[in-house]
Amino acid sequence: MSDIRSGEPELTTYRDVQMSPDFSELRRRFRRFVFPMTGLFLVWYFVYVLLADYAHGFMSTKVFGNITVALLFGLGQFVTTFAITMIYVRWADRSVDPDAARLRDQIEGGVE
Repeated sequence: MSDIRSGEPELTTYRDVQMSPDFSELRRRFRRFVFPMTGLFLVWYFVYVLLADYAHGFMSTKVFGNITVALLFGLGQFVTTFAITMIYVRWADRSVDPDAARLRDQIEGGVE
């Protein structure tokens, strides 16, 4: 990321920020993580819904006691949601937040 103190022009409007290479890189990095993760989750979700609708025999198979495959898949949706959230938070802390903070400082002129 560039630094305003190194002679870079001051970013004064939202348009300046949007057109800056630093912001474009930050947005690109965000999208490269979020879009594939969203796609994977949606595929997993729709597989669950389609199996529940069209594979009654498979989904009603008892795994142990009254616990069925459908119940395990349904609980898996919750587990997956929390796992994706934890993965995103760790990733953002390492890959996005430091550069976003530098860009914010550059925009605000170092004002806290």
